[in-house]
Amino acid sequence: MKRKLKFRSVVALANSKLSIKFAATLLSFSTLISALLGIFRDRLLNSYYLDTYPTGIDAYTAAFTVPDFMFFILTSGALAVSFIPVFNQRLASGNKKSAWELSSSVVNLFALVTLIASILIMIFADPLIRYVVGPGLDESGTILAINMMRVIAINPFLFSISTVLTSMQQAVGRFVFYSLAPALYNIGILIGITVFTNGINIFGIQFFEGGIMGVALGVVLGAVLQVIVSLIGLFGLGFDYEFKIYWKNHGFRSVLKLLPARSLDQGIDYVSGIVNTNLSSRMGAGALRSYQQANTLHTMPVSLIGVAISTAFFPKLTEETDENNAEEFNNTFRKALRTIVWISLPVSVIAFFARGYIVNFIKNGGDPTIASILAALVIAIFAQSVFHIASRGFYARQDTRTPFIVSIISIGLSIVLSIAFSASGWGPDGLGWAQSIGAVVEMFILLGILNRRSQNKLFNKEFWTASWKMALSAVAAGVAAYIATKLFPLLATDNSFLATFPKFAIISSFSFVIYILASYLLDLDEVGPVMKYVNKAVFRNLTEKKD
Repeated sequence: MKRKLKFRSVVALANSKLSIKFAATLLSFSTLISALLGIFRDRLLNSYYLDTYPTGIDAYTAAFTVPDFMFFILTSGALAVSFIPVFNQRLASGNKKSAWELSSSVVNLFALVTLIASILIMIFADPLIRYVVGPGLDESGTILAINMMRVIAINPFLFSISTVLTSMQQAVGRFVFYSLAPALYNIGILIGITVFTNGINIFGIQFFEGGIMGVALGVVLGAVLQVIVSLIGLFGLGFDYEFKIYWKNHGFRSVLKLLPARSLDQGIDYVSGIVNTNLSSRMGAGALRSYQQANTLHTMPVSLIGVAISTAFFPKLTEETDENNAEEFNNTFRKALRTIVWISLPVSVIAFFARGYIVNFIKNGGDPTIASILAALVIAIFAQSVFHIASRGFYARQDTRTPFIVSIISIGLSIVLSIAFSASGWGPDGLGWAQSIGAVVEMFILLGILNRRSQNKLFNKEFWTASWKMALSAVAAGVAAYIATKLFPLLATDNSFLATFPKFAIISSFSFVIYILASYLLDLDEVGPVMKYVNKAVFRNLTEKKD
């Protein structure tokens, strides 16, 4: 009994409402943990398969493409940004009955739709691999990819349930269990790599022989763990679930009206990924995996910075929109945007100069192909981080149509460039450059439209002055990173994580210190909390020594 009470009290504490600052910190930290687990996951996979079995690792990578696409186009962030504003309106007005009807309807509808999608993927896995995502795979790789896709196909169904449940929690300022989900997903895959690949034997009965297919089973396990932790996050929320779809609920209808544009926006984003998977599968064994790995490395800081910070600010932006407080909305948006820009600029710069060290983390001895693609994607780190807050500026106003139209333009450009660069013989690098160019175009168009539609001036003189100061600080960080890489070069003998990490840590730390000092000398507001923390820590230590 005491254990149950203790468990409930811990869960209740974790489910308490968080401030924007604490939520952003928590989401960034959890994303970092998930990213580190992802690096460890990819390091194991690449060590086992990239050199010894490139066909198998390409097949595993291709198998994800369509299930992920279905999840992104049907659920993913599309549901969160469409559901949260409407759900918040119901709760703010005290209409909990309508809020729970809305939640039950969304859970049930998306569970049904994604279950159908999962079944269809299982049925049509063969032509999807052969003609859509992996036409360049050899026959053994094709068969392996088909079988893996049929296992992973259940993920859209599981992910849709956890996404709705965590969206409810985000809406009321609960982020703890939402933040745990990605890490648990990676833990599931790690179990697949380290345990399931050796086979599954229970009480002397062999259920599974093992091999790389065990990784696919680990993927499903990770999705199941996400659902479980999402359910725990509902504790104390008072969610009154019903196995019913309330088609006449006005909130549910509003979500359905908002959803198509954002879903198509998500889908179009992923179409570019499918095209690049198709193109890279034709560039030789291992090229598909190399592109995917570079793409994963560049999305880690985007999630850590852009997604985490914009997700934390989104409920606040929604509230200010509901209250028709344009000035407060502009102030909150500028603060979020400046924070993202200030953090993502040095990260992008360091990622460029230290790309070889970063690739060493996921593959012993590094990989020149992955490093070269990552260099082409560093611009996208900055642009896509900004995109997440820019798009939420529209979503907070329940406008999903504008970002969708802009995405059509930018993704269309990226696809055309990918095909053109591939035809020109650029190889996987060209796919990275195409993605970066499209991301920059999308960022500028969204910010431009948002500025024009603002009742008051969104980007004032103070914002532009701060932006130039951040750019100058980033240049200083770039010079520091270049010098540091020359002082601590990556050697041919640096084949382990322990050999590489100290050098990377020194390069990153030195570059960040120079960036912060430059920001301080240029009087940027964003450096204030950092310097305040440093002063507090230093003077506290000095005081303690005197005492």
